[in-house]
This record gives sequence, structure tokens and C-alpha cells, in this order.
Amino acid sequence: MAGGEGSRLRPLTINRPKPMVAIVNKPCLGHIFDLVKRHGFTEAVVTLQYLANVIQDSFGNGTAIGLPISYSVEESPLGTGGSVRQVLDRLDETFIVISGDALTDIDLSAVVRFHKEKKAIATLTLYRVPNPLEYGVVITESDGKIKQFLEKPSWGEVFSDTINTGIYVLEPEALRRFEKGQNFDFSKDLFPQLLSEGAPIYGYIADGYWTDVGNIGEYMRANHDVL
Repeated sequence: MAGGEGSRLRPLTINRPKPMVAIVNKPCLGHIFDLVKRHGFTEAVVTLQYLANVIQDSFGNGTAIGLPISYSVEESPLGTGGSVRQVLDRLDETFIVISGDALTDIDLSAVVRFHKEKKAIATLTLYRVPNPLEYGVVITESDGKIKQFLEKPSWGEVFSDTINTGIYVLEPEALRRFEKGQNFDFSKDLFPQLLSEGAPIYGYIADGYWTDVGNIGEYMRANHDVL
């Protein structure tokens, strides 16, 4: 998902989309492509909206980085879920969704294995953070099945330090609850619906490094960490 405008990263994002902000001389999206290649993924579909041509011109069809890339450009924002729903016809097996503004070395292969072992329809990759206020907080059963989550809680509502990273393993059928072209969000719409249906939706608590390059402070920290 690479359609974000990145208003909190201005002025860095005035002339470039958020996923193209450089982390140690490489766009954040380039680091994501490196990660998925390391874990054996063989094709990428990139959803675009804000300054879409910048990303298309930079990566083309993916030949230069050894990863076939295709694109889906939204005329107007459709939400995180709606943007991926647009390309459902290209997703005929288990697939992974990653936000284009994340810097991480999480073991994607382990998340996929967990997803398949649990026969899940959706698996959220979770991460423990000291301050969960800016994220979606998630609480799971002992077997990893999700029983509750809350988007961007206040301190009085915090019931866990385990947050949603925006990295999901999904089955195509999970997205068929919404129509193509419909605006909907994974965290606010799709996952609560799956939870209410009693569908097998799980959370995998990941180790490793993860940060959301969402503001100037986090951007500076990410560069420092890579160095």
C-alpha cells in the first residue's frame, strides 16, 4: 500500500509520496521490496494514489530490482482495504499486505507459516511498543486468536502494549465482504466484521525491528537505526 500523502512528514513529502522518502539513500519502499524478496515472494502489486507517477517512474516493472511489479492507481482514496480490494482479481492465493511507510526486518515467512497452521482467513502482524497511543491496540487469546482491538486508544482505554503493524496475511475470500470501488479500512471495517462473524482471525506477535516512518521524529530515528 503506497498511496499515502504523508502530511506529517512535510516538507519531505511535498514533491514525493510518503513511501519514496529516503531511508539511508534508498526509498522506504525499496527496503520493503528487499524484504519481500528475501522471504521468497515473487510478485508485487503496488496500490497508488498521491503522486503515483513518482513511484511508477522509479521502479517501473521491477526488472531493475528483480521483482515483477504491477500497479493499481486510485482516482480518489478508497481506504486501506478498498485499495487492495481493487486488485483482488490478481490475488488468487494467500497474499501479504504491507504499508509502504514501514521499515522492518520482521520474519514474513514465519508470519505466513503461522497463518497457514491456524487456517486463518486473516493474520495481523503484531508488535510490542512502550507507547501504543498512536496505533491500533490488539489483544489475543493464548492461541493467537484475536478477541479485541481498538484503533488509537486514549491512555484510559489502553488494554495491551501489542499493536497492529499494518502487515497482514490474508486469504482472498476475506476481501469479498466488500464491493470493488467501495471505501473501507482494514482496521476499522474489515477486521471488526470478521471478528463479529467469528471468522478465524489471528494475531502473530513478531520479534525483530519495526517502525512506522510517520513523522519527522520517527523518520530521523529510522535513519539513525539503519546507520
